[in-house]
Amino acid sequence: MIRSALYFVWFAFVSVTMNIGLVPILLLPRRVTLWFAQRWCALLFWGLKTIVDLDLEVRGEIPKGAVLVASKHMSMWDTLALLYLLPDPTIVLKHELLNIPFYGWYARKAEMIAIDRSAGASALRKMTEAARRALHAGREIVIFPEGTRKRPGAAADYKSGVAALYAQLDVACVPVALNSGLFWIGFRKKPGRIVIEFLPSIPAGLKRTAFMERLERDIETATARLLAEGRDLLVPRHQP
Repeated sequence: MIRSALYFVWFAFVSVTMNIGLVPILLLPRRVTLWFAQRWCALLFWGLKTIVDLDLEVRGEIPKGAVLVASKHMSMWDTLALLYLLPDPTIVLKHELLNIPFYGWYARKAEMIAIDRSAGASALRKMTEAARRALHAGREIVIFPEGTRKRPGAAADYKSGVAALYAQLDVACVPVALNSGLFWIGFRKKPGRIVIEFLPSIPAGLKRTAFMERLERDIETATARLLAEGRDLLVPRHQP
């Protein structure tokens, strides 16, 4: 737990320093904000490796350009990794996050896609319109198809929003599997290696049912494999 506490201090120091010190960049183009956000992620991952001995491994081909990226979601690490690894991501997130001081300001400037789940069909329409603009600009659209974080091994619960985006945008979808939930558990961080795997792309044009079945099968099968692999690394280690 000592390493987790030290990492929390590092996380807070980097985040507060950059959030406050970089406010002027909000006056600059969007890409400047995104570049600094990716540097923030890089510092956080450096801290994980140096303080916690928690490394990152990327498998598969990182998607670039106008594509839909649908990822398993187990922890905050997932959002950081996708923001860091993708060239120009726009992430679908809860509208409430935009109300958080500093975080919300930067998310707006980076043109992330906020969705108000209570708005029903209207929210889906606005999400699709925003995603279409981002695709036109050559950006990667990132969505967590289960809508929330899931504990490792929890039953899958894929929502319809990802199918609606896939159909309305008529775009390929890259599934993403990972095992972050074994190592990033809220405050606690465990030594090891988190693997994120970009799976073979699902081509545009599949019927809704076929798409959802393939997306869930691809992500859940690969995630189960990565979880089994990750558990082998969870050997108790002495922490000072």
